[in-house]
Amino acid sequence: MSIHYHPQGNEIALFEKAFANQLPVLIKGPTGVGKTRFVAYMAERLGVPLYTVACHDDLTAADLVGRFLIRGDETVWQDGPLTRAVREGGICYLDEVVEARKDVTVVLHPLADHRRELFLERTGEHLTAPPTFMLVVSYNPGYQNFLKGLKPSTRQRFVALRFDFPLPENERAILIAETGCEPWVAQKLVHLAQAIRGLKQIDLEEVISTRMLVYAARLIASGVEPLVACNAAIIEALTDEREVALGLEEIVRSVFEG
Repeated sequence: MSIHYHPQGNEIALFEKAFANQLPVLIKGPTGVGKTRFVAYMAERLGVPLYTVACHDDLTAADLVGRFLIRGDETVWQDGPLTRAVREGGICYLDEVVEARKDVTVVLHPLADHRRELFLERTGEHLTAPPTFMLVVSYNPGYQNFLKGLKPSTRQRFVALRFDFPLPENERAILIAETGCEPWVAQKLVHLAQAIRGLKQIDLEEVISTRMLVYAARLIASGVEPLVACNAAIIEALTDEREVALGLEEIVRSVFEG
C-alpha cells in the first residue's frame, strides 16, 4: 500500500463491510484527523477509483452530475465526478458535504438508499450504480449550526463513522511514519498537542490537528528549529490574534525547552 494509514479502531473493517453491502458511509470528526486520508487509503485497499470533491458554498448539483459544454461548433456533455464514479464503479467522496448547496442532497438521496440510482435530467439518462460504487461524505460536527447541518433524512441514509484525535501512542507512530522525524520530536509534538487541546482559557476556532503536527515534524526533520517550525505550522495556522499567538508560543517553548 502506498498510502500510510494508522487505524484508530475498527473503521477499516466497518468500511469494508459497508462496501461489500453497498452501503453509503458518513465520516464525522474534527478537521485534520485523517478523514480524507482514510478514504484514499480505503479506495486503494479496495482497488477502486476515487473521486474527491471539496464541497463549498457555490457547489451545485450540476458540478457533481455534469453539464453541457461548448467545444468548437459542438455542444457536448461532460460528466461530473459523481457521474463518473457511478459509471466506473468507484468511490465518490464529498468532503465537508454540509458546505454544499441544498440542491446537492436532492441528487444524493436516490444514491444513498436502496435505489442506488442517478438520474441525469439534462441527458435523460437513468443510471443504476454498479456493486463497486460507493458514496462517502464527511463533515465536522463542530462547525454545525442552524443553517449548515445534515438533515436527519440525509444523515440516516448513511452508516456513520466517528473520527477523533488519535491516542498519544498512535499519534507518535503516525508522525514518525509520515515524516521520518526522531522519536523525541514526535514525543514533544504530541505533548504539545495535548497541552493545546486541553486549553480552556484561550478561545480557538479549531484545536491543533494531527495534520499540523505532521507539517511541523516535516519542517523539524528537514532542519528547521523546533520553535520556528511550530510557529509556522501550528501557531500561525491556529490564530490571527497576536496575544493568543504569544500565549501559544510560551506553551511551545515550555514543551521543547523545559
